[in-house]
Amino acid sequence: MSGAPIEIALGPLLFNWSADRIADFYAAIADESEIDRVYLGEVVCGKREPFIFRPLAEAAERLTRAGKTVVWSTLALPATPRDRRGMAQMAADETLVEINDVSALAHRPLGAPFVAGPLLNIYNEAAARELIGRGCVRLCPNVELSLAAIGRLAQSCPGLEIELFAYGRLPLALSGRCYHARVRGLHKDACQLVCDRDPDGLTVRTLEGQDFLAVNGVQTLSHGVQVADLPITQLRAAGIGALRLSPQTGDMRKVITAFRDFSHERLSPQDLAARVREAGPPGPLVNGYLHGRAGVDWAPTS
Repeated sequence: MSGAPIEIALGPLLFNWSADRIADFYAAIADESEIDRVYLGEVVCGKREPFIFRPLAEAAERLTRAGKTVVWSTLALPATPRDRRGMAQMAADETLVEINDVSALAHRPLGAPFVAGPLLNIYNEAAARELIGRGCVRLCPNVELSLAAIGRLAQSCPGLEIELFAYGRLPLALSGRCYHARVRGLHKDACQLVCDRDPDGLTVRTLEGQDFLAVNGVQTLSHGVQVADLPITQLRAAGIGALRLSPQTGDMRKVITAFRDFSHERLSPQDLAARVREAGPPGPLVNGYLHGRAGVDWAPTS
């Protein structure tokens, strides 16, 4: 069975990269014709936002000129009055935005279109329908959901676009505490933005020395790197219309090309995984959640 190619989207940058690195990264993406949509904005920590606003604004202009759809993303855990004011201002704009904290909806004009990000904790059909009533046109489901659960959600919400988190360390949780500051012996209020030392997050190991998770300031992520390598026919049957690739170090252009070929059915699931490994992901490949298993598992498509 064949159908229209699945859209490829680039999710918001979760990590604290330098302004120069951000500028170089999005310049390359603007010249990369295989990305359809790019999400921009600080999602994790409001303290980073003043340092990255200018390179992101310049990236938005360049990406738009290159024909990409640009969508701004809100913070997922607004912790200060300044964070809340910034989120309210973004939410009040009637252009398409990605909402990552439900409090932003209080400032969103009713019916104005928005994307529900993967940190909103939308796990069931009733919650999705509530968001649709508020203007939600696209949902990036929580990363813990299986493909079967996503399919049921999509079936009960006809017309809702579904964007699957298909590549990157999985965003699992946010905290009021900053792990990066604590491990460096600093207080959160004087963190010195030390999360910039770990451009893919800081690996967390168990007492036995086994790689377990990754931390990114106040955020907890998987150590493994999600690769949604299920057959395209299964993804389409589950209502998936777009694949979200989360920026990581390594060769993202190679990752993008691999997923584009995969979405056009020019690349098998096995070859997709092989191409992604060649791109230098920051951890082992995982896809357990999509199979209804532990997220740390890797179940290659046979």
